[in-house]
Amino acid sequence: MNTPAQSAAVTVRDLQKQYAVHEKDPGLLGSLRAFVGRKTKYVDAVKGVSFDLAHGEVVGFLGPNGAGKTTTLKMLSGLLYPSGGEARVLGFEPQKREAAFLKQITLVMGQKQQLIWDLPALDSFLVNQAIYEIPDAEYRATMREFTEVLSLDGILKKQVRKLSLGERMKCELAAALLHRPKILFLDEPTIGLDVNMQEAVREFVRDYNVRYGATVILTSHYMADVTALAKRILVIDKGELVFDGHLARLVEQSSGGKTIKLQLRQAAESSELARYGQVISNDGLSVELSVPRAEVSVRAAKLLSELDVADLTVEDPPIETVMAELFGQRERQDVTA
Repeated sequence: MNTPAQSAAVTVRDLQKQYAVHEKDPGLLGSLRAFVGRKTKYVDAVKGVSFDLAHGEVVGFLGPNGAGKTTTLKMLSGLLYPSGGEARVLGFEPQKREAAFLKQITLVMGQKQQLIWDLPALDSFLVNQAIYEIPDAEYRATMREFTEVLSLDGILKKQVRKLSLGERMKCELAAALLHRPKILFLDEPTIGLDVNMQEAVREFVRDYNVRYGATVILTSHYMADVTALAKRILVIDKGELVFDGHLARLVEQSSGGKTIKLQLRQAAESSELARYGQVISNDGLSVELSVPRAEVSVRAAKLLSELDVADLTVEDPPIETVMAELFGQRERQDVTA
């Protein structure tokens, strides 16, 4: 599902990153041996990744811990130099870190902060205004907009260390987007936030994308972030891109079944329900069954005709289940290879 390179905001071709990892045996003797002859192992963090992102596109970038997501984002934002391949962002080579490039991108990492801890967030905003050379009129207009959308009234003049996690995250987003970047690299922007704050961040990112036509690549372990913002997803595992396409296609491709949810008028035993499909849960009247995708219609008809059903719905399995199945299949393939 690659976009033609000439119209792409981000172009990645065979991108690679290899790290040299030094190994040492435990204890004093191991330290002495390492001092004399250090052992080095090379680890491929990213292995030949290729994709394009169109202008204004929002893409979810998924994978387990250690898959290479953050390493890829750091290469695209110029923080890391690739070991091989090529990346271009808005026509720039990220590793050159040209001023014109840096003024058009931002990288937000949910586990890192850019705000100055002992100063009010407003002071950090003024620092960013100076760094990005934002005209006063544009700065004031952006601040009014972000203050309204993110509900920043009453917190901008507080010391950052006195803000709650959710308040800090809102200020981090505002600080990162003050210069109105065209490319947003968002790495776990909602990590640690409560459900309401996660939704507020999603709504802000969605609004920013629509308002400014920004291209967004988002990593998150909260699948609700991805399903709410992105139609297209990239899946990376062990440094390799294993899927690029619509979320619905991943669900259909990776999962062999659907979930039938039943509300019964009369309780049924799991042993009785097992002949209709795999019983996921059964609390008596509320039942969830997993059935093969090709047999959904037949199984649903049998359930309706043979049981006292008050309500029946058919759903795709949760995206978390699909991802777990996908990575589980790859693990089994690696073991048997």
